[in-house]
Amino acid sequence: MYKNNMQVKLFIVEDGFSNLANAIILQAVKDYRDALKTLKKYPNSIEANKEKFSGERFFLSKWFSNITSIDGNMLLKKLREEVMNHE
Repeated sequence: MYKNNMQVKLFIVEDGFSNLANAIILQAVKDYRDALKTLKKYPNSIEANKEKFSGERFFLSKWFSNITSIDGNMLLKKLREEVMNHE
């Protein structure tokens, strides 16, 4: 009985970790996309440039690669294409 309980608790913790990791990544994607959109209109925006740099640093970090199997370079490329090709 105790072993089954441990397995259930382990699953919940792993699921919680996955949910947290996904939420962090989704927020970073939103912030990066917003920064790119701002820079498209206002290329000299200091805040948007800081946010863009911060996002790039995150998506290319070891920590990012530890919490997901997503390729950070590919994600950045897709986000840039999405924003630049959207009117």
